[in-house]
Amino acid sequence: MPDDLLVLRASELVTLKGPRRARAKGEMSEFSILRDGAVAIAGGVIVDVGRTESILRDHDATGVERIDASDKVVMPGFVDPHTHLVYAGSREFELELKAKGKTYLEILQEGGGILRTVQDTRAASKEELFRQSARRLESMIAHGTTTAEAKSGYGLDKAVELRMLETIKKLGDDYPADLVPTYMGAHAVPQEYAGRADDYLDFVVSDVMPEVARWKLAEFCDVFCEKGVFGYEQSRKVLLAAKALGMKLKVHADELRPSGGAELAAEVGAISADHLAKPSDDGIMAMARKDVIGVLLPGTPYSSMSKDYADGRRLIDLGVAIALGTDLNPNCWNESMQFTISLACHKMRMTPAEAITASTINAAAALGMEKKVGTIEAGKRADIVILDIPTHAQLPYKFGTNLCSSVLKDGEVVWERQPF
Repeated sequence: MPDDLLVLRASELVTLKGPRRARAKGEMSEFSILRDGAVAIAGGVIVDVGRTESILRDHDATGVERIDASDKVVMPGFVDPHTHLVYAGSREFELELKAKGKTYLEILQEGGGILRTVQDTRAASKEELFRQSARRLESMIAHGTTTAEAKSGYGLDKAVELRMLETIKKLGDDYPADLVPTYMGAHAVPQEYAGRADDYLDFVVSDVMPEVARWKLAEFCDVFCEKGVFGYEQSRKVLLAAKALGMKLKVHADELRPSGGAELAAEVGAISADHLAKPSDDGIMAMARKDVIGVLLPGTPYSSMSKDYADGRRLIDLGVAIALGTDLNPNCWNESMQFTISLACHKMRMTPAEAITASTINAAAALGMEKKVGTIEAGKRADIVILDIPTHAQLPYKFGTNLCSSVLKDGEVVWERQPF
């Protein structure tokens, strides 16, 4: 098959070539960089990687489209392994309440929080839910995200939860991004079940989850394992029921206090435990032993005005493979993996190399997609971001702007910065 596209003369071609699995400890800093690097693409797949001279020598470039990446970084498209992409409405009024020192529970009492978004999402039409979510996805793509997970969890009933998952599928069909759907009915207790969390979970397990599985609407199931939301045994019940239906597992774990989420993720064989601001030592070690990936979400404490960032340095040193995600949601309206990488370096003591690994191959592994995306190697999908910086070290250093020059999905340019 003749080449479709050549990307040439990259100042740094960050390939992340290596094991096709999540990287841990020192492996997170050991990615491969080619100076004056080039990539040959055919049929949406990477067919060759090398220095520009060798790629031009080994490939007939006659009539082939070329991208000159001089003075730019070329790296895999970002993989965002934790988003709540689909919802309706917004909660910007909460920012003032947070600035005045209001707690989460106080904001909830004043009409904010998850239940406010549940109200808005239930009220939105299918078309309006798609429209609002599509605008967020467009921005994610423009910032270099080519693969992302997306959760339900703002319906908390059968009809709207299914509508959210159907919306995720339609977004993935209509836009140049791979979307991995997650069912998260156990996100909160809806008002109609107030004080009856166990009854609500019976409804989730017996009524909703079988429909999700029947129509193959979700690859993963997630649960908010947190004191005051769903306890260890309640969360375990949901996850084991999902596993019996063929879904893979994720856990919202230990975000606010040690709640056993990390231990639960290891016990049930979850692919990841997410948040991890307050995990116990036993939970961390259980994750490391069972190869549970830790998905860290620095945008969440930032938007919550909290000092409780996950200790990325300690988790890496103890052997947990770390991925990064935006946690895009109405409380953390973060559509940029670039900003997430910067926060990880500034607030979680991760190095630029570790943060990039966490946003590409490790994030892909947190979605079970490490054999398809997350590195620039022959045989992988040609999901590539070209950044208008000369070295990868500037990615977390130069924050507050979109550094993307071009974004490629399956070998096609799907976003490009327009000149003035």
